[in-house]
Amino acid sequence: MKTIKGPAIFLAQFADSKAPFNSLDSICKWAADLGYKGIQIPTWESNLIDLDKAASSKTYCDELKGKVQSYGLEITELSTHLQGQLVAVHPAYDLMFDNFAPESCRNNPKKRTEWAVQQLKNSAIASNHLGIKAHATFSGSLLWHTVYPWPQRPDGLVAMGFEELAKRWLPILNVFEDNDVDVCYEIHPGEDLHDGVTFERFLEATGHHKRVNILYDPSHFVLQQLDYLKFIDYYHEYIKMFHVKDAEFNPSGKSGIYGGYQSWKERPGRFRSLGDGQVDFKSIFSKLTTYDCDVWAVMEWECCIKSSKQGAAEGAPFIKKHIIEAAERGFDDFAGGDIDKAYLKKILGL
Repeated sequence: MKTIKGPAIFLAQFADSKAPFNSLDSICKWAADLGYKGIQIPTWESNLIDLDKAASSKTYCDELKGKVQSYGLEITELSTHLQGQLVAVHPAYDLMFDNFAPESCRNNPKKRTEWAVQQLKNSAIASNHLGIKAHATFSGSLLWHTVYPWPQRPDGLVAMGFEELAKRWLPILNVFEDNDVDVCYEIHPGEDLHDGVTFERFLEATGHHKRVNILYDPSHFVLQQLDYLKFIDYYHEYIKMFHVKDAEFNPSGKSGIYGGYQSWKERPGRFRSLGDGQVDFKSIFSKLTTYDCDVWAVMEWECCIKSSKQGAAEGAPFIKKHIIEAAERGFDDFAGGDIDKAYLKKILGL
């Protein structure tokens, strides 16, 4: 068994134009002072990384990695959640998702998709330059508007949607293969990969491409009312990344899973700071360790009640407390000994 690495922190929810969140140096010092051992870098934050330069210059990556290590930290993974979303966008969402793309790509879905695809390919090369083996992203979605369909979905629609999604991702996945990096899709509502069944559909559509893997985040399963512990039993061999994020689901007589278009604070299902929700992290860490999942425990903070300052400060000790140092020997090894076949036969009466 392997000991889960950590604690680490995803910087997407903290990056800002104000210190200490506006430069790699200052945010590294902040994270290290809180007790984190790793950072997951959102590649769309230009104050933290120049993705194009990282893909074209190994020297730049060596310097970037050295800077992070000077604070006693490691880069756990790079993230392209926003760019991955733009690989596949249904026209109904064009206006809102345009905000994720550069101005030169807006109002031009074809150009926006081409930009996003290149961003993913650059991230594969950059990850290789940094010596990172896994990458975080979203799948994008062509089918989400049909998730609870009325009128009913016509036959063949779902198969065609996943066929097209795989067609867009295969050239990207092949670049990740060339760079020996796994693509870890965050299984997330709003994406075509939002549960185990849809992950399997995509895996099959890509011909079981070896780089198709999972970023496991139990908070999204709480909000879907999906068994997040059994999910690990089914898909542990694909779990190459882990977001430690809490959530709760408190349905009422007025609102349930769909949330009634309410703000996050009023929804029955909402994300919480670590330890404030309903996720059974003791069982999760036990299962991931038992299944030998080689992952970083990366806190993703999203809470509509507690401040990010308090959430970040509480996150590192929370994760550290849950990391299980994997056993190197059995507790009953003292009763064992060398195998003696003659002795064994005597025990069996043979």
